[in-house]
Amino acid sequence: MEGRYAERTVEGPDGKAYRLLVNLSESPASWLYSRKMLSRRQYDAADAIRGDWERAALGARVTMNWDSAAAPSRSRRAAPGAPDPGLDEVAARLRLDGALAAAGPGLCDILWRVVCACESLPACERSLGWPSRAGKLVLGFALDRVADFYRIG
Repeated sequence: MEGRYAERTVEGPDGKAYRLLVNLSESPASWLYSRKMLSRRQYDAADAIRGDWERAALGARVTMNWDSAAAPSRSRRAAPGAPDPGLDEVAARLRLDGALAAAGPGLCDILWRVVCACESLPACERSLGWPSRAGKLVLGFALDRVADFYRIG
């Protein structure tokens, strides 16, 4: 296995805690964190907003959705009291919108590009017309605000 790995504990959809081995070089935020360019608090904020991005199902789909819940069925009904996957997506979308609003209009552009869209920092700086190395500073400010929104200590 190449790259640097760390063990993380995450909560699964069933509410149980799972221990995972995570490649720290998978996303731009983890790349920055592994090189001490983001604090642990900032990295946790990036992880939280990225998690809401994924739970809200806002990324582009590249394959067919083969989930049995995607097709309507008359013969199967959800168990009483079972959570509605649509409600989880809506709640994640509301948290994501709140986090982006907390970052502010000048900071949410680079936040969304780096953390959610996984664009590299230099590519973001070029597309936004910023000088090189300005993105890291602005991203840090945005992640500090997002950490406050998610109440990350």
